[in-house]
Amino acid sequence: MSDSVFSSYSPFIREFIYSRGWESLNEIQVAAANNIFNEDTNLLLPSQTASGKTEAAFFPILSQFYDNMPQSVGALYIAPLKSLINDQFGRISELCDMTGIPVYHWHGDVAASHKQKALKEPRGILQITPESLEGMLISRSSDLIRLFGDLRYVIIDEIHTLTGTDRGNQIICQLTRLRERTGASPRRIGLSATIGDMERAADWLGAGSGRDTVVPAVPPQKIRWKLGVEHFYIEEKDVAELPSKSADDEERDDAISMDHGYEYAYECVRNRKSIVFSNSREETEYITATLRQIADYRGDPDIFLIHHGNLSAAIREEAEMKMKDDDLKSVVCATVTMELGIDIGRLERVIQLGAPNTVSSFLQRLGRSGRREDPPEMMMILREENPLPNTPLPQLIPWQLLQAIAVIQLYIEERFIEPPNIRKQPYSLLFQQTLSTAAAMGAVTAKNLANRVLDLPPFRYVTPEDYKTLLLSMINNDWLEMTEERELILGLRGERLVNSFKFYAVFKDSEDYTVRCGSDEIGTITTPPPVGDRFALAGRVWEVEELDLPRRLIYVKSIKGKMEISWPGDYGEIHTRILERMRQVLREDTEYPYLKPGALGRLRVARALARNTGLCDNCIIHLGGYTWALFPWLGTRSFRTLRRYLTRNAAPYKLTGMEFEGCHYMTFKLEGGRGIDFIRDIAIKIREQGVDLDSLIGENEAPVFEKYDEFIPSELLRKAYREDKLRSDEMIRRIYQIAGL
Repeated sequence: MSDSVFSSYSPFIREFIYSRGWESLNEIQVAAANNIFNEDTNLLLPSQTASGKTEAAFFPILSQFYDNMPQSVGALYIAPLKSLINDQFGRISELCDMTGIPVYHWHGDVAASHKQKALKEPRGILQITPESLEGMLISRSSDLIRLFGDLRYVIIDEIHTLTGTDRGNQIICQLTRLRERTGASPRRIGLSATIGDMERAADWLGAGSGRDTVVPAVPPQKIRWKLGVEHFYIEEKDVAELPSKSADDEERDDAISMDHGYEYAYECVRNRKSIVFSNSREETEYITATLRQIADYRGDPDIFLIHHGNLSAAIREEAEMKMKDDDLKSVVCATVTMELGIDIGRLERVIQLGAPNTVSSFLQRLGRSGRREDPPEMMMILREENPLPNTPLPQLIPWQLLQAIAVIQLYIEERFIEPPNIRKQPYSLLFQQTLSTAAAMGAVTAKNLANRVLDLPPFRYVTPEDYKTLLLSMINNDWLEMTEERELILGLRGERLVNSFKFYAVFKDSEDYTVRCGSDEIGTITTPPPVGDRFALAGRVWEVEELDLPRRLIYVKSIKGKMEISWPGDYGEIHTRILERMRQVLREDTEYPYLKPGALGRLRVARALARNTGLCDNCIIHLGGYTWALFPWLGTRSFRTLRRYLTRNAAPYKLTGMEFEGCHYMTFKLEGGRGIDFIRDIAIKIREQGVDLDSLIGENEAPVFEKYDEFIPSELLRKAYREDKLRSDEMIRRIYQIAGL
């Protein structure tokens, strides 16, 4: 125990530490306390999951508040998930009990009575989502000084999910606006277990604060993992329906063909408190239903829970509470909503279905287990269609297996974590912040509005000319209105939008329908099925009994079985380093110790195939006739750029039929010569003329990705696509390598 830091804590903090039996403070807690007590900088705390980052930040802050209570909310804790706020609210409330330091939480599921207490006595800690903070800036603009005039700290949790995103940049805008409105200049503290670029993350955290950001030098801890990767082929007779076993129906055992990958997952979590992670809500629903069916068929208890963003708050909270109970061997099937730092007690094992898309996600999920001195434990299960004899070469490669190995090896070998992408032209956020600022100010000249908004750090790359284009479009489309006094106010469309609670979020929200079974709210789905139809949600199957379309309600009853469900969504980007390491996996002979027999056997087959077809040495492979396959080993943005460039320059080579699979490969027909000659010609053209990214975007193209993009002028959308969705430097280097230049 660091005596000097420990003695600096208030008595109730010291008592809390004693009651938990802590023998010492760790390095991150000592470094945080020394900074918060003795410095006046921002602080970025990167430390592995379950290392006590939250306590590292709050122990010294609460000690200061205990001695000198702020005259308003003293600390804002901003987190990306309601569930994370709920969890931290319970932990901090327990810590502050009997101290006189109030702790409030504020988001869409919090009762109005609790919010009124926070408004009546704004003191202590306020834990809030970015969306609720946006609502405060608009609807309580005249009361912000009373609420936040003595704000001293802002703690932003899980900043790896926010850095460089519209939602994260929204927070930076909010903090800048709050500083301008109240005059308070709080120190910022960022928390995360997986930061890929410390300097970039520190710059983001401190943007507009007027303070330097300190990152304590904490040496990386030695890797202690229990890790396994196994591979299965999906059987032709996948599990569809498994009715309950009855006493007079024992002979069905041999006739039922189970999906071996899901059976393996069931055995991995049997009698173990576990999380089963999937990369999509669809698979989360499907695996939950499958595990429940296996349990029902075997006569085992149903211990399976589900957790994702389309479920009701009650179902999510039930899963969280049961997972916190160490006496229950519960299993929760989840998406990213369980990836972050919700306290779920002693977790014995994590299951990952499919390969993670990022090293960051892999580490976050692995780190959910292994607390209290035990090493983290994960079993990664990969399922693949059994290829037919005439399957084309690109589809014979086990891409998910290669990706899983690459993600693991990149961290083991290099401690690589993806750096955040910095958005240069965030027009959707710019649209929202323009309306939000105008609503808060009431009436403002165009010049003052432009100065206010463009001074916000996330818009430093937006030119005044481009902002003028946006403002004119907003005026012409009645989002804003010019008064006779030449001031801007909200137009009719702008008022309707701002007055909707959905305006506060910068991420896309579909017009979902709420599903109810009796008085219980189950969750939401995007499209209402007809009466009598069935669909899956919360790991169960429901039959529609009644539709109330004006109120967007669907009334259902529960039935046995399982089905698939689909939500629209974008599953993120993959970094080029992962693709490059995947190629190395194919080319090297290493047999990684965490591979189980099925995965090792599948890797050996893939390596033999790669050697025999020339894939180890060549990036462009002839598939027969006019068909070629290009394996550029590039991440999402660079792959997208190359694909567009080749399509744009297709005519002289009679290139047709471009098809692609993620960013793993692209196939096309080439009537104008050999593939390698085509690539060499392309490389020479690039060397002579460069790559004009604007030429890769059609004149009539208006790429829509973000929530408010549909309201942005098309010329600005094309510029945003060029800056934030395309990347030419990696593409050019790879083309030169393939061409031998």
